[in-house]
Amino acid sequence: MANDENQGLQENRVFAPQADFVANAAIPGMDAYNKLCAEAAGDYEGFWARLARENLEWHKPFSTTLDESEAPFYKWFADGELNVSYNCLDRNLKNGNAGKTAIIFEADDGKVTRATYQELYEKVCKFANGLKSRGIKKGDRVVIYMPMSIEGVAAMQACARIGATHSVVFGGFSAKSLQERIIDAGAVAVITADEQLRGGKQLPLKTIVDEALALGGCTTMKDVIVYKRTGGNIPFVGGRDIWLHDLIDSQPAECEPEWVSAEHPLFILYTSGSTGTPKGVQHSSGGYLLWAALTMKWSFDLKPSD
Repeated sequence: MANDENQGLQENRVFAPQADFVANAAIPGMDAYNKLCAEAAGDYEGFWARLARENLEWHKPFSTTLDESEAPFYKWFADGELNVSYNCLDRNLKNGNAGKTAIIFEADDGKVTRATYQELYEKVCKFANGLKSRGIKKGDRVVIYMPMSIEGVAAMQACARIGATHSVVFGGFSAKSLQERIIDAGAVAVITADEQLRGGKQLPLKTIVDEALALGGCTTMKDVIVYKRTGGNIPFVGGRDIWLHDLIDSQPAECEPEWVSAEHPLFILYTSGSTGTPKGVQHSSGGYLLWAALTMKWSFDLKPSD
């Protein structure tokens, strides 16, 4: 075997960031990082309670941080109430970010679309009001089978706004995979698109939804909401199928958020099912929102004011 003179070598160099970057960082160095770790190790309940109060906006403040009475089914901030959509959108309208870009979306053909917080808020509110007009409410489950798009984000936010639990299913999954997830979640609606674009090709989505429902067993399903992505020719089932634009265009651009417990299910995410029946993991509203807020705050390493 040939000798490798580099085998076993270890890189020990340290590259320090520039001073101006450090000055604007949320965690400006190892001392600050180690201080956070020490705080968490010394009092993890107090640590997470502080971060939850500092980084989330609560409609009803929580009084108990961690409920271990039904271990291993732990509950965090359970008696507190909030809304994920409100924390993502409304608070950015109040803090001066309404005109700032919330989403930059680049489509398959390279076209770039931007949406400000104000624009996204209005789109989400109209979407949420549209869902409510179809009788979808807090506690209902909604499957989202859509292409990458601003409308896909709005769909998730709209569900969160009214307290409905969403489940995103990858647009490349088969009709059988979609059917299994609809049945397991007990979904009352599917939000999809006529088609998606990948590599310049138009690929079916609505047709696959039809095939999934035709397989049977989706007894809770009532509505199929279709975003017109390509304008492709697709079949429609009267009374069940509705175009997204027809659903939301006449809806008010404001929607009062549904305040839910921090333990209220935000979304269900399924395993691939490649080795058996897909298994759903349920994420709570408060815990996931706190994780997302801290990821944004710390991963981008910028102070909130920036």
